[in-house]
Amino acid sequence: MAAWSMASLMIVAAIFLLSLTSASVVHGRSSRRRFVRSYDEPCMEMRLYLHDILYDYSNSTTNSTSAAATKPTALSTAVSSPGYFFGRVVVFNDPMTEGRALPPSLEETAVRAQGLYLLDKKDDFSAWFAFSIVFNSTARRGTLNLMGADPNAATRDISVVGGTGDFFMSRGVATLRTDAIEGFKYFRVQMDIKLYECYV
Repeated sequence: MAAWSMASLMIVAAIFLLSLTSASVVHGRSSRRRFVRSYDEPCMEMRLYLHDILYDYSNSTTNSTSAAATKPTALSTAVSSPGYFFGRVVVFNDPMTEGRALPPSLEETAVRAQGLYLLDKKDDFSAWFAFSIVFNSTARRGTLNLMGADPNAATRDISVVGGTGDFFMSRGVATLRTDAIEGFKYFRVQMDIKLYECYV
């Protein structure tokens, strides 16, 4: 009976260790990586550019990377400054690059921003964002999840609330700055991401 109990314990211990190893692989961690939390200096930094090409019925569906999923509310046409699209929700799958240039093939970029924003003020273009940055290359795999208010200001911060893969459990701040804008059809946003909790 004692021998059977010892064998049972060894099997349970082996299954437990195997589950820990599997979890590490699934979350992009290895035994060599360690969790770092520092609020003085970021444990990881990167600069990316988000390129948004809004479909507006006159431009190409092939090149468009975002589209309005709802119409503006009736309130947006009733206010004293119409044209701000209060209540409009836009869904996007935008390419992201390390440089300012728009990539030649919009569908084959290794980093994409996928999510939505909604215009939430009656008198300017302030928005609220919720999206994932999806990394799919040999250098980086996984996601960073961001959300927060994007007021109509020169620079603004939104929260990095989590991540997966190489960015498992990451948290930090992304500072946004509008880098280019062409009417309602195209804008480019410079995004400086600083992670204060991450595995390195």
